[in-house]
This record gives sequence, C-alpha cells and structure tokens, in this order.
Amino acid sequence: MPESIQRVLLVHHTADPQALVALGARLCYAGSDMDALLKLVSEKDQHAFLEKIMQMGHESVLEHVSFTFLLEGVSRAFLAQVTRHRIASFSVQSQRYVSYEKGFDYVIPPAIEALGEDAISDYKSQMAQMQSWYESWQERLGKSGEKSNEDARFVLPNACTTRMMVTMNARELRHFFALRMCTRAQWEIRSVASKMFEQAYAVAPAMFRDAGPGCLRGACPEGTKTCGKQTEMKNERKAFLTVDKH
Repeated sequence: MPESIQRVLLVHHTADPQALVALGARLCYAGSDMDALLKLVSEKDQHAFLEKIMQMGHESVLEHVSFTFLLEGVSRAFLAQVTRHRIASFSVQSQRYVSYEKGFDYVIPPAIEALGEDAISDYKSQMAQMQSWYESWQERLGKSGEKSNEDARFVLPNACTTRMMVTMNARELRHFFALRMCTRAQWEIRSVASKMFEQAYAVAPAMFRDAGPGCLRGACPEGTKTCGKQTEMKNERKAFLTVDKH
C-alpha cells in the first residue's frame, strides 16, 4: 500500500486549437466567405488576434476546442470536487470492477506530512487497518468479484487513489483554472489544476496566457475572503511567462 504520486498528462487536444478558435472568431466579424477565412487563418499568425479576443471576453469561440487529460494518483476526495464541474466528461476507474485485495494506493495530505514521522506512521497504520477491513469484508461477502467489491469498498477512505480521464472544452478549462488555481482552492485540486494549466498553455499560449485565478485579470472576486496575495500571484505569472517566452 504505497503512498501515491500525482501524475497529470495531456493526452489529446483539438488539432491546431488556436487556428480553429481564430477561425470561429473571425467568422463572427468578417463578411468574407469561408475560403477567404481559411486562407487568412492559415497564412497569418493568429496569436495577437486571439489575445485581443480573450481581452474582449469573447469566449464562446473557445468551446470549439477540447483538451483531454489522464490523471493518476489523485484521491477520491479529489474526485468528489472535480466532478462538480459539470461541463466536462469523466471516465473513472471503478472500485467495483477493480479489486484492492492486494492493497490500495493513497494520498498523504501535506499538513499531515508536516507533523513529522510519528504522524505519518500513524496515518499509514490507519490505511493498513482499512485495508484489513476491506479484505475481511471481501472474505465475508464470498470473494465473488465485483459483487463483493461493491460492498467491501464502503470501508475504503477518501485517501484511496483513483485514475481518471477528463475532457473539457477550452472555455470550461479557463473557468476551472479560475476557481481551482486560486489560493483558496483545496491543495490537491489546485496542484492538479496547475499541472493542467502548464500543459494546456504549452499547446495554446494565447488562449491561456491570462488563465488562472480571477485576480490575474482584475480585482479579486473572493471579496472579504481574499487571500491578499494578488500582487504575488501576478508576479508569479509574470515570472512563468518570462521563462516560457511564448
């Protein structure tokens, strides 16, 4: 039952996403026929135009583009949070069809790790206890494959990891980043969102240059619950863009 390592991998995205979004946006504003529009988009760099579209808030055209990520080593607690984002598609490893009789991987929260070795040892012992409960219920339920798994799993913790595939269109992805890269977001989903952002940005920098917490684009939307770190967040993004040089 090892501690799990979080992995995030962009496995698929719409081909040439920035050109497609630019095509949709130009179609809205131009009287040109589709051949002329296709020629314009194929022959001229659309980066500056897309940044202007983002600044205008014309985000409906982003819905023509999608991104698909594989996630591994994320907790069931994370699963409960990410599936609140309804404009997305999810495929999740089943605890009914996948047995944990040989042990389950789990996430250790950083706050528990920070308490030191004794706390970590206690936590791991608790995970081992839950594993023994799971195995015991499998035995008592007849070890009948998914039929026993589906009830034995009720004693598994939120720390238990899962694998999943997530697909979002670019507009929803920006919304996801706005909520989940904020310092007020829970640490695990914020970590995943940050990794997703870096990979999406590498593919479509003009579409995601300003994506992230709302304070990057204006006043903090959290009101009295603000973390007060707007300047720090902006400087962090500026440093990221400077290193990336897109």
